[in-house]
Amino acid sequence: MKSNRTLNFTLSVYVLLVFVFVFAPIFFSVIFSFNSQRFPTIPLGNFSTEWYVKILNDPDIWQAAFNSLIVSSSTAVIATILGFCTAYSDYRYNFKFKGPYLALILLPPTIPLIIMALAMLAWLSKIGMSGQLWSIILAHSVLCAPFAMAVIRLRLNQMDPDLESASWNLGGTEWATMRHVIIPFCKPSIISALCLSAAVSFDEFAVSWFVSGLNKTLPVMILEIVQGNIDPQVNAIGSFVFLISMTLVILAQVFFLSRQMKGT
Repeated sequence: MKSNRTLNFTLSVYVLLVFVFVFAPIFFSVIFSFNSQRFPTIPLGNFSTEWYVKILNDPDIWQAAFNSLIVSSSTAVIATILGFCTAYSDYRYNFKFKGPYLALILLPPTIPLIIMALAMLAWLSKIGMSGQLWSIILAHSVLCAPFAMAVIRLRLNQMDPDLESASWNLGGTEWATMRHVIIPFCKPSIISALCLSAAVSFDEFAVSWFVSGLNKTLPVMILEIVQGNIDPQVNAIGSFVFLISMTLVILAQVFFLSRQMKGT
């Protein structure tokens, strides 16, 4: 009994240290975004919203935020559709070379982002699509689709395999079964996949930087601001990006776990 308590305490301390290690820089970035001083030093200066006012009055940042919104929302829809189709084909069908097919689908997140970015730049340049918003959306969709597929496939694992057969026996076509049985059952995971894909796309920098051209997203804008100088606006922009990303991730988790908690 004592050993279990010691183990639980050790694991709790370890998890706490991991959270501190991950979130402490973000926490201080948010704190410094309200600091009146230009340089992130301690002790802090006066409380100020000056840097937020500056970014809100900067049309370039508004354009970058709009680009990020368009890219992340479009990527979320495309990646979730691709993820759903892949997850369902894996769940429903057995076919030759299914293993290599799934391995290929899940490959993009395992490739270093810099390699992925260079490959996407070379391919998009070859077909004349580099430097456009659709370039970023296409590249992000390739990157995010495996995440959507994994989330939806987990939900399909919980479905009774006899539901489809019951629908067919009652006269439902495959499309009717998909519309009235499969999609409603997967709805929480579909919404979760949308939120997760949007969060990954909204945060992604390396691929965006290579293929965006003049269509900058917020992460690319942050890099341009910090090149050669220290600008507190970065902390304000970073706080905004972190808030959006965390909100999307939390929503993804809430929607994915909602039905599991209800036992349906």
